Amino acid sequence: MELSKRVKSVPPYLFAEINRRIAEARKRGIDVISLGIGDPDMPTPRPVVDELVRAANDPKNHQYPDYEGLFAFREAVSKWYMKRHSVTLDPENEVLALIGGKEGNLHLCLAMVNPGDYTLVPVPGYTPYRTSTIFAGGEAYDLPLLEENGFLPDLASIPKGVARDAKLIFVNYPNNPTGAVASREFYKELVDFAGEYDIVVCSDNPYSEIGFDGYRPLSFLEVSGAKDVGVEINSLSKPYNMTGWRIGMAVGNEEIIGAMGTVKNNTDSGVFNAVQYAGIRALSLDDSFIQQNIQVYQRRRDLVHETLTGIGLKCLKPKAAMYMWCRVPEGHTSASFATIVLEKAGVVVTPGAGYGREGEGYFRISLTVPDSRLSEAMERLRNLGLR
Repeated sequence: MELSKRVKSVPPYLFAEINRRIAEARKRGIDVISLGIGDPDMPTPRPVVDELVRAANDPKNHQYPDYEGLFAFREAVSKWYMKRHSVTLDPENEVLALIGGKEGNLHLCLAMVNPGDYTLVPVPGYTPYRTSTIFAGGEAYDLPLLEENGFLPDLASIPKGVARDAKLIFVNYPNNPTGAVASREFYKELVDFAGEYDIVVCSDNPYSEIGFDGYRPLSFLEVSGAKDVGVEINSLSKPYNMTGWRIGMAVGNEEIIGAMGTVKNNTDSGVFNAVQYAGIRALSLDDSFIQQNIQVYQRRRDLVHETLTGIGLKCLKPKAAMYMWCRVPEGHTSASFATIVLEKAGVVVTPGAGYGREGEGYFRISLTVPDSRLSEAMERLRNLGLR
């Protein structure tokens, strides 16, 4: 049996490998605390769960949903973007329901990228940007995100020939894995760059509601001209603790949204209506729920930062997202440090090299574990004697 070249060319999914290593360690009797995966540990809001139950009990919702999403859901997204970002969206043509953000990245590539086209992919970065490119037959061109540049890509350094051949650029702020944020000035530069080279911008923005110390992350679409050149992918997973529900949205340029819809119409049958009604309820909640989440993540951020800097590691203190991006100790690679932490402390951290070559020398910690387990993990790291 011969597998397709595209499947053969896809590297192992980072978090599948992490799950495998966790399972192996637990079989050996190790009490593993995983700080590896960004999956909120707090429950979905009760009103959202109640709405799911109500809608699931309605036989009208047991049939195929609309491919593009319920108009009521798309309208709720539109209202949410206006309230949160002062962005005007036509729910009919500029909003598309997604089965989560990961699906949106793939469908965007299938809609816009031809075999041989470049996509501009941030490194370190969320790995599905690259794999989505591969599935579409494109070629990923790395955009280094360097600490000295605030983990922003240097658009001026992209060779003009590459820029002319590129169809799509991915940006992700607040950023996974670094926690970096983007300014309005950067987004304006990005809009101008995309317009000059006729490149589609994909702003992947699932952490838009997680900002610390009063910081409120931007939407790419807040910048004048953004809707002319791109789309934003967002999700209910992180702000409303709904990772398992698989519901998100793509918003922005009408032509791009339409093309993504064409791909969806031919590859899936949409989001279960009951989940969409629950999503509508989530988007209607006041900000108090999100603020409670932020307080929890900020408390955890401060604990991790204090612990790791206290044992001599360089650990950035992010303004947003739910991750800590830290330097490994001198003499270690990201993989060797992650292995020692797992074997000697029973703690899983994500090696930075898993996010691409510019991630080498770093590791990522997710703040999505209960406070008691995070405190235990930090105590174990203190006792490793890393100084």
